[in-house]
Parts: sequence; C-alpha cells; structure tokens
Amino acid sequence: MPNDPAPHATDVTDAAHVSDAGQAGHATEVFEEHRPVLHGVAYRMLGRVADAEDVVQDAWLRWSAADRSEVREPRAYLVRVTTRLAVDRLRHVQSRRESYVGPWLPEPLATDIGAIAPDTAERAVFTESVTLAMLVVMESLSPLERAVFVLREAFGYPYAEIAGVLDRSEAAVRQLAGRARQHVQEGRPRFEVDADRQRALTERFLAAAAGDDLEGLLSLLAADARLVGDSGGKAKAPLRIIESPDKVARFLIGVARTAPPGWEVTLLELNGGIAVLMHHGGKPDSVVQLDIEDGRIQTVYIVRNPDKLASLATS
Repeated sequence: MPNDPAPHATDVTDAAHVSDAGQAGHATEVFEEHRPVLHGVAYRMLGRVADAEDVVQDAWLRWSAADRSEVREPRAYLVRVTTRLAVDRLRHVQSRRESYVGPWLPEPLATDIGAIAPDTAERAVFTESVTLAMLVVMESLSPLERAVFVLREAFGYPYAEIAGVLDRSEAAVRQLAGRARQHVQEGRPRFEVDADRQRALTERFLAAAAGDDLEGLLSLLAADARLVGDSGGKAKAPLRIIESPDKVARFLIGVARTAPPGWEVTLLELNGGIAVLMHHGGKPDSVVQLDIEDGRIQTVYIVRNPDKLASLATS
C-alpha cells in the first residue's frame, strides 16, 4: 500500500493561519464579553470616558499578547490587568488635575442602569457608584483606596480577590477599604434613586429657570444648595463653586435670560440618573444634572468643557 504523500509546506502554513485566526477570534470574543465590566471599573477609577477607553484598549493589547493557555479565569485576569492600569493612569492624571482651570467634574457617561441592574436593591448600589456626586467624593481617595472601593462597593468583589488584583495582603486591603469607606461616608451624597421623581423635579427646575421664576426656583433648592460648573477654561462657567440657594437661583435665571435662541434640550440618563443635555448649533453644549436629597436640589452640576461632551455628540 503506497505511503500517504507528505503534506506540502503551503498546506501546513495555511493550517497554522487557520489555527491562529481561530485563537485570535476566541480571544476577541472573550474580551468583548467582559468589556462592559472592564470599562465600568476603569471609568469609576478615572472619571473620564476617554481615559477609561484608553485603559481598556491597553488591557486588550496585554490580553492579545498573553499566553492565554495559562489563564484559568479570563474575567479575573482582565479585571486585574485593567485595575492595575487604571491605578497607574490615575496617579498620572491626578497631577494634571491640580492645574485644571476651575472645578473638576467627572465626564458625563450615558448609562442604562435599568437594563444592567433591574432589581431595586442592586440598582441602588450600582447607580450610586457611578453618579457624578459619588465620583466627586471618590476624588479624595488615593488610587489604591479608590481601586479597593470600586471593586468592593460597586462590583462586590471579596477582599481576598481584591488582594490578588492589587498584589497586596488581605489585611492591607481591609485597611484600605476602611479608610476609603470613612472618607466616602464623610462626604457621601444621598442619591435619589426614583427616576420618575428625578425627572419631575428636573422638569420643574427647567421650567422655573426658563420662565424667569425666581421664587419657583428657590422653592426647589435646599437650604445649603450649591452650583458646581466645569468648563476647564474652554467655555463660560463659574470658576468657583456658587454657594447658597439665592446665589444659585439668580445665576441660573441670569444664564437663562441671556441664552441665545436655538437651544435643543433633551432629558436622558447619564451616570445612572436623569440629566439635561443641551445642544446648540447641532453640538452638545452643556450637561446639567441635579443631586437631589429629601426632594430638594442639593447640588446643580453643570459640565461645559467640550472635551467632556464629545462622547455625547450622538445622544
């Protein structure tokens, strides 16, 4: 019986290419499955969509180059890589923020918390971790404290797993968690979870400001209300936080009076809550979101830095 012919070199090469392509496709599939979690971790760590996307892209490069045969739990591996990259980047960007013009606010993020966490209790926890108010509070944490807080409070990771992610002992992670929790509790906002009440109060707020109704606006503001505007020096916005309901209301009425015609106003979900997206000339100009406590507006957040509105251009 004649021997089988030896495989041609081209056949072997083609088979290798097919095998490589299959492995690459599987790697991509696995990474895309976990991308939402990775982006969620990175955004909560950094507060900017572009920075979070850069970190996730770096994580992909490391994943694609890794010996994946040695990875038993891809999600754990990817979260570890993403968290460490985010910690490194946060250390770098914190120095940049020291020279930021005016107050710094996180970049607004389009969300759909109802689809991610439909259960009321789970929704409350997940929503709180991504609000502008909570992200502002987390700015007081060190990079490692923030990583522990995000992984523990937002994603429910056990201390032992967080220790593996950060290459720290479990005792050290518990200490970091305790310090982070204390800092957050000192400035923790009480977030209004009910979307219908958020929307109703936001609509009343808009109507009062647009209608030159100073008394109506004052009736919506808490006794210690304040306004925080973020322009980065690239648009008109207060360079200092405005304190007291009277000053906040008069500022908003003044802005409404001098606003040029042609504004388009949309209500949508940003950072887990109802927000106002204002377009002018076909471009996103401002995001306004209210921090509500006990049915009153505690803080008015206004983001006008065009760099932080770019991701909302199609919203």
